[in-house]
Order: sequence, then C-alpha cells, then structure tokens
Amino acid sequence: MTAFESLDPRFDSYVMSHAPPERIADGCRWTEGPVWFGDANCLLFSDIPNNRILRWIEGAGVSVFRQPSSYANGHTRDREGRLISCLHGARAVVRTELDGRITVLADRFEGRRFNSPNDVVVKSDGSVWFTDPHYGIAMDYEGEGRAEEEMPCRVYRIGADGALSVASDAFSCPNGLCFSPDERTLFIAETGRVGERGIKREIRAFAVSDDGSTLDGGILGEGRPFYAPATGHADGFRCDEHGNVWTSAGDGVHCVAPDGTLLGRIRFPNTVSNLVFGGRHRSRLFVCATTEVYAVYLNVRGAEAPRFAQGAPHG
Repeated sequence: MTAFESLDPRFDSYVMSHAPPERIADGCRWTEGPVWFGDANCLLFSDIPNNRILRWIEGAGVSVFRQPSSYANGHTRDREGRLISCLHGARAVVRTELDGRITVLADRFEGRRFNSPNDVVVKSDGSVWFTDPHYGIAMDYEGEGRAEEEMPCRVYRIGADGALSVASDAFSCPNGLCFSPDERTLFIAETGRVGERGIKREIRAFAVSDDGSTLDGGILGEGRPFYAPATGHADGFRCDEHGNVWTSAGDGVHCVAPDGTLLGRIRFPNTVSNLVFGGRHRSRLFVCATTEVYAVYLNVRGAEAPRFAQGAPHG
C-alpha cells in the first residue's frame, strides 16, 4: 500500500511518490514535540515515558539531549532561537537559554499550579501560547504520577512582557495548537479528558486580532469547527506556506485545506502524535509516530517561523 492517498489534485502537487517516508528513529515509548533547529542541523523530540529529550542529526543518528527532562512534551523556539518546552513533571513552561540555563516562564496561574502543559507555539510578537490539559497528571506513564488537578484545562498566553492570561477556557482538554501563516487564526485541538465520552474531538479555529491580542475581552471565545478526522483524533499539527493544516490522525497525517477540506493522507504504521516542518527549505516533514520518528520530503514548505533577533541562532 502506498504511503500517499490523494483526495484532491492539490495534494498531488505537495507529495512525491519517489520520496516515501523514512524512519529516522525508533526504540522509544511515545514520541512527541518535534522541533527543528536549522542552525544546528538537528531535530529535537520528546520520548515522554522515558523522561528524555532526544536529538537526531542526519548521518549521526540519535543521541540523548536531556535526561531527565521532567517528562517534557511539546517544544518550539522563540524569536531569539531559544528552546521553549512544556513539562509534565514540573507542570511548567520553561525556556532553555542560549548558555544552557533553564528559566521558568510559567508554572502557576493566580497562585494555583498548572495541570500538565502539553503543546506550545510562539507568535511573531514574542508571545507564548500553550495548552494545559490533564494528561500528564491523569496517569503514571507520562509524568511524576497521578496528582490532583489544580484548575480547569485551558489555553494560556504569556505576553512579550511576561504577563500571563487565559486565552481560552472553551475546552474540556485542549491539546495541539498552531497559527495560520498570517497569524490571524489560531488552530487548537480538543481531544477530551481520559475516558471521556460524547466529546467532539476536533480542531477549532479562533480569530486573533492584528495586534496579537485575543478577542472578546481577552478570551478567544468558542471558535468554529475546522476539522475532525474520521479515524482517531487530531493531536499535534502545523501549517504550510499556503495555510493548509498538516495534522496527526488515527491513520497517519492528514493535509487539510484552509476551508477544512481533506486533501489527502500520508499513512504511517503507528499512531501519529505530532509533526514539524524542517530541513534546509522547511520542506521536510518530521513525524512522531508512537515509538518511532519519520521524515518525508514534500514539495511544499512549512509556514515561515518567527524571525529571530539579529545575531541569534536561527532555523
């Protein structure tokens, strides 16, 4: 069976049959949070149950970047090229400085601890947006052990000035998130609580104002339904340069047009959790799939990442 399933001519122009997915890492338990470092020519990703962050370099293979990692999950980079990470163990969002020091950006809101920060993105204005579901404290497998929830599962925004605010409280359990290329739309996944029934597991789209603030008095509102995979659910996802959303699903990676139309699929043998565009032209898709990580060359580039400050590393 071919890895590529096209449902729309647009998808045919994005994939190349002679460049199928390649497995670049295995032997993990649950891979997540891939982030590309072009300046170091490497991919970092989490192996959550093994409490480590791994590093892959073309030709050199996989090595340990950080262990223990406080059960790190999602990662991204800020405008200065620094690593931003969500930690299940510390129940915090942290930044790795260029000299290796770790700075806590947020670990509680109004005096109460977060549940288990999961995924994170940085907007070009320097603000950090992250989700806080309960998965990392609902089970022993992906954290320090089961713990009491501190607050509702929400989406938060850390402003460029460090101010922390609620971006959305419209979810049972928010998960992955990403901005459209023009940053006027924020996509957020609803994946529901562990064992929850009757919840609509879908990606929702939220309008964000031009100045980077949220709407409706600081809260994003209910958003609008964008896409729900027929198999499994959307966990992590990223946009390409045309505004298509490439999302994880139960049967692989789905490519979804800006209007919510499914254009095609890339099938993988294991359940996909998350993905990121990287490589020399941002046209290589790195895919975390259960115990493995894959890479596939595409004929489309990922959306432009936030430009880093002058003199800082860039990817």
